[in-house]
Amino acid sequence: MHSQQKHILVVDDEPLVCRSVQLLLEAEGYIVEQAQNGAEALAMFEPNKFDMVFTDYLMPKMKGDKLAAAIKRISPEQPIVMITAFPEKLQSSDCPLGGVDSFICKPFDLANLQTAIARYAHC
Repeated sequence: MHSQQKHILVVDDEPLVCRSVQLLLEAEGYIVEQAQNGAEALAMFEPNKFDMVFTDYLMPKMKGDKLAAAIKRISPEQPIVMITAFPEKLQSSDCPLGGVDSFICKPFDLANLQTAIARYAHC
């Protein structure tokens, strides 16, 4: 168990992905909330409530890049990691993702999530 629990928001329109990430992180002692799309996540978001946001890119209502940009407007220091099967496509010059701090490729594992948390979540 971590001395200070991190509070993490996981956003993905695939319930199985959300639940899998939640279970992995909760097993490590993190507090995890989930949203099924960007609009729902934005409604849940409050500055300083979450230590980290993990979001999928391709979702209905609001894609991950739009969510990241909206969150950064509210809280510029908020760490945001995008989980995607197509990181090379998203990192190309025709698809700027200024609000995203890092990418994790699908499929991913606990080590990928822990590395991102250690690197970006404020202690």
